[in-house]
Amino acid sequence: MANKKETMYDNVMKQYNKVADYMDLDPNIRKILSVTNNEIIIHFPVRMDNGDVEIFTGYRVQHNNALGPYKGGLRYHADVDVEAAKALAIWMTWKTSLAGLPYGGAKGGIQLDPRKYSITELERITRRFTYALGENIGAEHDIPAPDVNTNAQTMAWIADTYMSTKSPSERSKHQHVVTGKPVGSGGLEGRDRATGFGVYLTIRLYHESRGESLQGKTFIVQGFGNVGYWASKFLEADGAKLIAVQDAHATIHDEAGFSVEDLFEHSKPRKNSIAGFADDKEIDPKEFFGLECDILIPAALGNQITEENAANVKAPLIAEGANGPTTDAAEKILLENGVTIIPDILCNSGGVIGSYFEWLQNRNGELWQLDEIMIRLEKKLTGVFKKVENEVNERQTDWRTAAYVLAIYRIEMAYKQRGIFP
Repeated sequence: MANKKETMYDNVMKQYNKVADYMDLDPNIRKILSVTNNEIIIHFPVRMDNGDVEIFTGYRVQHNNALGPYKGGLRYHADVDVEAAKALAIWMTWKTSLAGLPYGGAKGGIQLDPRKYSITELERITRRFTYALGENIGAEHDIPAPDVNTNAQTMAWIADTYMSTKSPSERSKHQHVVTGKPVGSGGLEGRDRATGFGVYLTIRLYHESRGESLQGKTFIVQGFGNVGYWASKFLEADGAKLIAVQDAHATIHDEAGFSVEDLFEHSKPRKNSIAGFADDKEIDPKEFFGLECDILIPAALGNQITEENAANVKAPLIAEGANGPTTDAAEKILLENGVTIIPDILCNSGGVIGSYFEWLQNRNGELWQLDEIMIRLEKKLTGVFKKVENEVNERQTDWRTAAYVLAIYRIEMAYKQRGIFP
């Protein structure tokens, strides 16, 4: 019988159950955390530029809010469905808990390929979806943020639509219903680079703890969107060399290295596609994960490093810029081969920490400067990294297990202290 393709939800549940066994998690709390609190599916009509009406399907999954309001991105992608949203919401719960933030986990999105729609159509789709979500989101209840194929502009449309549903005297109180907004509309300076900076910083801290610098280290990146670009930019500035990039359209490789800024300038007007940048350097996409390098950064979608290609990985360090890029079966192979994986819930948590700062800034009516924000971000991320590293050393375990234990333990404590209503 053919093996069923493992989904991201299968993957997150395997990770969860493995760690729940390992840490002997309270059985009642284990039951609570194994299910999502709410799964919202919305079908809504939008008029297209040509006058036709199209029906879209949007999702918002809220996993757990024991530590605070739900928090998590909204993505626009053809593969968005309730199973994917559930997996991503669960990862957000672990991520916010590990980072020590007063948040729970949520995720959502709309099932569509944004390349097929005009900017005015995407605005109407976003606003209609926001209106349909209604009170299922809120500044103290569930706070969306950008994710795959969404950005600051998307968040500005959501904030404006949501605030417009409130009475005039109450509108400004709801500005922090989303994070990742443009700086001119209540956004945080530096939020654009926060996730990529976190990926870079965890890589740097990992090397520093081993008495190494990034000077001369080679790295390869899958996905050259916001996270891939900023992580590459910070790594390059610290002396590392980008030797290969892969996206949905092309895979390029050059031992001499690529200029991060040149590649960005090429991809920016092409919706982040690297196609056509170095045609003479294109290689077979299947070769990408097997390239010789010091650091591999999967910064695209989930389930990219699988049982089929994990044995090919030559990089001694994987830094997960994406959510869930490594399947459970692949992780077993990688760990047996001595590969260290900085897990997504630690590696890419700079984004949600940046979002927390923006939420606080809006809530308190403050405006923070970029240099101040980057110092706060580095301090927070470094603290979380050191906690996970200590757990790795004390338990003599892998980084994902250590990060999960810390994240789940914090939620377990919250339930034990509060009890279960009624």
